[in-house]
Amino acid sequence: MQIGAIFPQTEIGADPGEGREFAQAVEGLGYAYIFIADHVLGADPAHHQHPSYEMYNHRKVVHESLTLMGYLAAITKKVGLMTGILILPQRQTVLVAKQAAEVDVLSQGRLRLGIGVGWNQVEFEALGQDFHNRGRRSEEQIEVMRALWSQEVVDFHGRWHHITHAGLNPLPVQRPIPVWLGAGSGASPVPPDAVLRRVGRLADGWCPSFLPDDEGRRAVETVRSYASEAGRDPATVSVSVFAPPPKDTVIQRFRETTADRVILMLPPEDTTDTLKRLDRYAGWV
Repeated sequence: MQIGAIFPQTEIGADPGEGREFAQAVEGLGYAYIFIADHVLGADPAHHQHPSYEMYNHRKVVHESLTLMGYLAAITKKVGLMTGILILPQRQTVLVAKQAAEVDVLSQGRLRLGIGVGWNQVEFEALGQDFHNRGRRSEEQIEVMRALWSQEVVDFHGRWHHITHAGLNPLPVQRPIPVWLGAGSGASPVPPDAVLRRVGRLADGWCPSFLPDDEGRRAVETVRSYASEAGRDPATVSVSVFAPPPKDTVIQRFRETTADRVILMLPPEDTTDTLKRLDRYAGWV
């Protein structure tokens, strides 16, 4: 069981030294991954309505995730780097593929690209992308990125993407980079069946938010049944669960729901307190 820590985006501020201290401390404590959230813009809640604007709005610092990973790649040596979660369909696919390949090269193969379809329509509008077809479009995006990461020259003509005999250089260390799908939330831990089917068909891993209970176990079984249906080995679909701080049996209970990674979700506090709590839980690593 691997345990990861979430980079405290909105708490750490704009000081690069504070970010360096956090990342190196997490690596020193033996955590397997650092997970980095993604928001390009913060909406003004005086003009927009969504419960998540309390956490992510125009007053909150949120570093651009792939740029931040380039920095973290240079100041760490072994801890994994994972976007948690990059909103892929609001971004240009080929540019994400290029940026991810570069991070993978700079980190010597430590990247996991966690992606999702997002909830923030304000960002999609500002970035010139269609909010309403984001699920279907993300499937083609994954196909395009994997081709670019594993082939020197790509000739691809799909519904939304056209690449005519061109390729990335440098290619990533991992060919292709593992793609994880973030789907589910605290309010709705198990996403709709169509989303579970997408995870089973396409993803190297799934990042849900379910509890270590029968519902979570059934969701994992469903995803892996869809992987089998798609002709894939279901054991190759990993599960990395967003979870509250560990108690006596929580890690074992997640093992029993067939999760193989846990991402600790600590309540927002200042970075010093977060590191103290991560130190307290390091015995579970």
